[in-house]
Amino acid sequence: MAYEFKLPDLGEGLTEGEIGRWLVEVGQEIAEDDPLVEIATDKTTVEIPSPAAGVVTQILAQEGDVVPVGTVIVVIGGDGAAAPAVEKAATAAPKQAAARSGEANVRATPLVRRVAQELGVDLATIAGTGPQGRITEADVRGDAGSAAPPSEKREPIRGIRRQMFEHLTRAQQIPAVTWVEEADFTGVELEHLLPLVLKAVASALQEYPELNARVDGNDLVLLDRYDIGIAVQTEQGLVVPVVRDCDSRSAQDIGAEVRRLAAAAQEGKLTPEELRGGTFTVTSAGRSAGLFVTPLINHPEVAILGIHRVEDRPTVRNGEVVIRKLGNVSVTFDHRVIDGKRAADFGLAVIAQLEQR
Repeated sequence: MAYEFKLPDLGEGLTEGEIGRWLVEVGQEIAEDDPLVEIATDKTTVEIPSPAAGVVTQILAQEGDVVPVGTVIVVIGGDGAAAPAVEKAATAAPKQAAARSGEANVRATPLVRRVAQELGVDLATIAGTGPQGRITEADVRGDAGSAAPPSEKREPIRGIRRQMFEHLTRAQQIPAVTWVEEADFTGVELEHLLPLVLKAVASALQEYPELNARVDGNDLVLLDRYDIGIAVQTEQGLVVPVVRDCDSRSAQDIGAEVRRLAAAAQEGKLTPEELRGGTFTVTSAGRSAGLFVTPLINHPEVAILGIHRVEDRPTVRNGEVVIRKLGNVSVTFDHRVIDGKRAADFGLAVIAQLEQR
């Protein structure tokens, strides 16, 4: 009996997903819960396990395809005879099929086989470093490292970067305004700055609730929870994991959660739940933050706070020039729903709490 596996609903209104990477190939026997496919959404990349044991007889969507939720993407079991999708896959990727015919005993995913074909690498000559001797993409690229680089290289925008591309395109359509003010961080240990910022933001949002909101059509939905996203740059692209309940947690507890989420982001292990439901976003790139940048709003949120480079600067205190640890704080806000004075007063409230420490 054949099992038709449909792209599952990954939550929070997602209607489609991108086939990021197949972890199996046609003819491969798999067990239930074995890794099956990686799906990229506008939040993260999720590894989907196999719902059944058997032989993969059809793969109905190619890597890079964007398919609606509920679409059958793979068939496990059955004879797979005269399957149109298999014929399509074979005609769409004849080079991959040819490569497989000469490498039947090589353990590598379809993506790795395609990379090897593009780079002219013979998989049969490579010793795999992956689990059970599987050849990885790094193995293939390492073997091809001595090849001369082309004068021009085109790469499709895929996975998290494609989702970020589309997401920020929508964000650019928001009539956003950025307010900036200098803050004195003298006395604040910079490695502990982000948790203190999240606490200060959660406190200020209670006084300025219209910034702790989402746009839904023609409505502004005010939220009574303080789940703040933190922008994290990874090798795959920008992701925004969410720190829950910042109003009721200690700065120490928030700091531990920030470190855990940042590590999971770098390892590509964030779950969809850890990327959902943010009410506001804070961005801080540390040493790379620059003197000042204009962050884009994390749609459908209505504002984002940025912490920019903090460094020793000369300033005047009590009529004297002194050295203090200063940095800029910005609030970028959706001017359709937030007045400039309210956004500025919110930013000043955050700064006031940070400077009191």
